[in-house]
Amino acid sequence: MASTTTFGGRVSDAFWRKPRLLLALLLVPPVLWLGIVYLGSLFALLAQSFFSIDEFSGLINYDFTLKTYGELFRPSNFDILIRTVAMAGAVTLAAAIVAFPIAYYAARYATGRWKVIFYLGVMLPLWSSYLVKVYSWKLILAKEGILNWLFETLHLSWVLQAYLSVPGIGGYSLSVSWTGTFLVFLYVWLPFMILPVQAALERVPSSMLEASGDLGAQPGQTLRYVILPLALPGIIAGSIFTFSLTLGDYIIPQIVGTSARMIGQAVYQFQGTAGNIPLAAAFAVVPILVMGIYLTIARRMGAFDAL
Repeated sequence: MASTTTFGGRVSDAFWRKPRLLLALLLVPPVLWLGIVYLGSLFALLAQSFFSIDEFSGLINYDFTLKTYGELFRPSNFDILIRTVAMAGAVTLAAAIVAFPIAYYAARYATGRWKVIFYLGVMLPLWSSYLVKVYSWKLILAKEGILNWLFETLHLSWVLQAYLSVPGIGGYSLSVSWTGTFLVFLYVWLPFMILPVQAALERVPSSMLEASGDLGAQPGQTLRYVILPLALPGIIAGSIFTFSLTLGDYIIPQIVGTSARMIGQAVYQFQGTAGNIPLAAAFAVVPILVMGIYLTIARRMGAFDAL
């Protein structure tokens, strides 16, 4: 017992005299995990994208080439890139528009019990199963779903049919249209926009709003020149989540939407069904590059201060 205590005391003394040793022991496991598992897999992915598929044998040719990246600019593949980035941008913009008034009310007016209700309302959807939410929306948007029933009850079916007949955004029903995909993306990722914006708005001093009013500014001017600039880091912080999550998701467009693919679906199908791992890797590199540029811009605009 004495020897054990002496050994423990020596170890404790060693860590006390050399705090960097303790810090190194604490950091080595997570750093190794980050370096080997995470960064290692990314470098392996990057390396795979510089290989190609032999058109005759279907085997991977391990000679360095940019041929696979050239395939991304084929019309069918390039459409996937444009479609995915456009969807991610539309979802992010809509999430910011919808989230701002909700976050503003929570930050400036909600107190006590209403504050608790706000947090429960925002967080509860995050506690339920991702697949359950997506399939629930598929039923809501289906031809026999409650939304279609509501339009019929209000005798507005002609409005819905006219909208679904619009090329590009319509379809047989909302559940098999790009509008349906957009709505599900917006619902699923909206909490990730609301919370950063609400946190940013809570840091806006009330004295600045009072000073703006005392100087004769109208409510619209105060919103435009005082509130929005101060809330912008929170909006950009939220957009990092909504944009990146939409960019890489493949489950929602697989369940709700048309047969046209997005990047996540292309990666899944090329590495799985088609067995074209180099092209799947090249597709996977695109969101990494896009988000790298996006994060650089967000960092310069102070978005990380609102995280």
